[in-house]
Amino acid sequence: MAHYLKDCSVSCKLSWDDLQAVCRRQRLVCKQLSVTKHNFRDYEVEYLCNYRNIKGREFFLVKWKGYSEAENTWEPRRNLKCPKMIRQFRRDMRLALLLANKPLDSTSLDASCTSFLLQKAKQRLKLLRWEEQLNRTCKHKGRIFVLNEVDLDGPPKDFMYISDYRIGEGVKMSQTAAGCECADCIREPVNGCCAGASKHRMAYNDSRQVKIKPGLPIYECNSQCCCGPDCGNRVVQRGIQYDLCIFKTANGRGWGVRTLERIHKNAFVMEYLGEIITSEEAERRGETYDKQGVTYLFDLDYVDDVYTVDAAHYGNISHFVNHSCDPNLQVYNVFIDNLDEHLPRIAFFATRAIKAGEELTFDYKMTIDEVDAESAKIDARFSMAGVQGTPVKPMRMECKCGAETCRKYLC
Repeated sequence: MAHYLKDCSVSCKLSWDDLQAVCRRQRLVCKQLSVTKHNFRDYEVEYLCNYRNIKGREFFLVKWKGYSEAENTWEPRRNLKCPKMIRQFRRDMRLALLLANKPLDSTSLDASCTSFLLQKAKQRLKLLRWEEQLNRTCKHKGRIFVLNEVDLDGPPKDFMYISDYRIGEGVKMSQTAAGCECADCIREPVNGCCAGASKHRMAYNDSRQVKIKPGLPIYECNSQCCCGPDCGNRVVQRGIQYDLCIFKTANGRGWGVRTLERIHKNAFVMEYLGEIITSEEAERRGETYDKQGVTYLFDLDYVDDVYTVDAAHYGNISHFVNHSCDPNLQVYNVFIDNLDEHLPRIAFFATRAIKAGEELTFDYKMTIDEVDAESAKIDARFSMAGVQGTPVKPMRMECKCGAETCRKYLC
């Protein structure tokens, strides 16, 4: 039996920090976890869950990492070396007192306040673990952060973050047969590089910004090309380059995405990833989603409506991008290793310079007419997908984007 299991592995449900705490608690030396006899008594605060002020001395109820809640202890302020956590706890405590209509200088907290603080602490812990999981899964330069200062909702349920398309049943993916032979794909493209081989224009300038009009396809260099990973015609495949934040919106639009860095006009921002399914399967799922009030179906209809991307249960950060009638993201069809025109990659590029802290949006009803004889019509037909949700089709859904040009309704 052991012979058959020698190459098997099982994922550990505990984090690295949790394993360290368990070893210290059990007085187990572990070189791999950096646990020695000298740091057995190192304890780490997991979160703070209550407060008292006794004759001017502040005390906090501490949940210790690796220990149960039954082993929480009251500690004076001077014993705690977690200033960031204390500052956050004070903000949460102020909010709890305001919600309970209690004096802000209260020396102790009632049951409603402590309940709120405990829920908030556990929520932050869940969001932090989800954030760590997202960054372990994604394979790009830009980091993902998660923030919810609006309510007590934790990570979304029944959603798996992915770093590439998930191929559904009945979908056939073809691979590239040949690549380019360019020494410098941008400045000295041989036979027009990959775009020229498909009788299209090169899409990017020297700064990796898209220079063609929306509606025209982008052909990037692929795995068969002679150029390296730093080639200027490899943009979308390099992944997200900016730090982004998934945050809870304050006006009822659910989760949204904002950038934490300035994004230049025409720069690549992210792909729309999900499960690729047939149009027939999309119709079936669409009926179910309509009854539930939400859907994340994005038609891949560059030439024909054959396949659809469903990001409801499998997707990346684009799953959380909200609609706007005045969006700062534009959709382009991109081809890399797969040249099947029925299966383009969906990439978002900045329509203008985007400031740090600004929310990222695209138009769910975006339509681009043909820009020349060779370019097909792009009709996103996003089925009102996204966090705002979708009512039953006959109903009109109010748009909450807040843009001056808002159409007031999404359908």
